[in-house]
Amino acid sequence: MLASITDDPSILVCADLQVEYLTPGRRHVILDGEAATVHCLELLTLWRTNLWPVMHLKRIAQAAWFNPASRLTDWIAEAKPRPGEMTFEHPLPSAYSSSRFVDYMSNIRNVRCILVGFSLDETILATAVDGFHRSHRYQIVTDAVACRQPGTGDAAVYKQSVVNVIGNFATVHASAELIRTSGAIAV
Repeated sequence: MLASITDDPSILVCADLQVEYLTPGRRHVILDGEAATVHCLELLTLWRTNLWPVMHLKRIAQAAWFNPASRLTDWIAEAKPRPGEMTFEHPLPSAYSSSRFVDYMSNIRNVRCILVGFSLDETILATAVDGFHRSHRYQIVTDAVACRQPGTGDAAVYKQSVVNVIGNFATVHASAELIRTSGAIAV
């Protein structure tokens, strides 16, 4: 189903596109991060070209494995927020752990967000579930999200399992479908 022309455009939410997740040897390294990053950047370019709203989430957990003072928490250069794009720092997996994010999301109508980025099994899952319980509509772009390698088992099976769970709380699409419709898929 397509969104109405009178609806506000969907907000592209870029979750945790930080150097930490692409650095080999780090606890939360994402092994297929480059592939997901390519699709994230395609969508980011589409949103920026059309001057649609873009939001960036940045994980700032206070833990030994995720030092917010480190350069590893910096944005991936190509995905760095531009002036006018919203940024929210969140200490816990859900973006709703940021009071500024909660205030913003509570004060906009027809909330439709497209989630892309890293931490599929943490930030994206937690945010989609929290948003669902607040009647916010989310869409996950399957080829523009990635999660860390599980301790055991096949990474692709793990990712698909997480996507299947998220499908109970958000709609799920591929980036090609979203790009083909110029971001007009209703969520």
